[in-house]
Amino acid sequence: MPTEETLTIEKLVYGGEGLARLEGKVVLVPYVAPGEAVRADIQQVKKDLFRGRLLNIVSPSSSRITPHCPYFFRCGGCQYQHLDYSTQLEEKRSILRDVLRRVGKLECGEINLISNEPWQYRNRIQLHFDRGSVGYFEHGSRRLCAIDHCPIASPGLNQAISTIQARLPELQPFTAPVELFTNETDVQVNITDHLPRGAFSMIQSIGASAPIEYAGFRVSRNSFFQVNRFLINDLVDCAIGGEQGQIALDLYAGVGLFARRLADQFKQVTAVESGQSAFRDLDHNLGQRVSLQQAAVENYLATLEARPDFILADPPRTGLGKQVVQQLIRIASPQLVIVSCDPATLARDLQGLVAGGYHVARMTLVDLFPQTSHLETVVLLNR
Repeated sequence: MPTEETLTIEKLVYGGEGLARLEGKVVLVPYVAPGEAVRADIQQVKKDLFRGRLLNIVSPSSSRITPHCPYFFRCGGCQYQHLDYSTQLEEKRSILRDVLRRVGKLECGEINLISNEPWQYRNRIQLHFDRGSVGYFEHGSRRLCAIDHCPIASPGLNQAISTIQARLPELQPFTAPVELFTNETDVQVNITDHLPRGAFSMIQSIGASAPIEYAGFRVSRNSFFQVNRFLINDLVDCAIGGEQGQIALDLYAGVGLFARRLADQFKQVTAVESGQSAFRDLDHNLGQRVSLQQAAVENYLATLEARPDFILADPPRTGLGKQVVQQLIRIASPQLVIVSCDPATLARDLQGLVAGGYHVARMTLVDLFPQTSHLETVVLLNR
């Protein structure tokens, strides 16, 4: 049975919750700030895991603000709207440092910070439908939080939400998720299930499933592209900067976001991508400028004998993994950049690379996901 207790929040942890202690046990509570005293209903969800449902703030932090979004506290999309933006950034930097220390046993020095506009930044969203409503899932559940707008989505996406709202009856009894991606002129629609009869005209009024052009790249509906429309160029600048040389390697290349800059600054560039949709886009975008390899990164590296001057890796959330780390150590490129969207897998990968002879020369937190707990980190390693 839940018990009501007063807790003091020690710090925020990766995922957005605050950590408190009760009789030596760790309790995680959402929507709090470090130093706050709060009342919470506490429930044991696993043998060694307790979670608290926030009831009220006994002693608020000076960084606490009124959330900008009317759906915050219910919608599961954002975790930090109750904190002013400067505090969000500093907390993310602290969380990154803590995860690197705890998971990777790494003590990092200065962590640089790059940020931009914290609202209307998303160029891609996924919407869900239930009983004539559209929205996101509620915090920690699969229940629908119905919305009529999203403050972190771009104006083009909010216009699409309004169009869907006005024509929701045409989508019943549709329940599959719909993903929308926009360049603010065109909207790409990705639907994973059959539409109800008569709903196609509504979808056509929003957009189409065809590829769209984004910042000079063709992006198909099953291809990944960065979601923050304000920080795309800054991310590339941070990862590559003014580095130049003979040979560069782009791993997990996607549609070619980093490979295009590498092709401007290195004489020979190879881009490696395993996904069929992304590889087709990569070929369309850069097939005349770089050498392309459609292969799993671990398989490609196992056959690589040359030593590139510069390697960039932008892996999925699962990180590089042991095989790729071992191959990168064997190849021993003098410069290696990792673009990571998960601090835990980054810590694990860095631990292996540092043990294999690399050292961290520069680390930058690029805040691609304001108002949320997600972290994007760019790390430069040198031999």
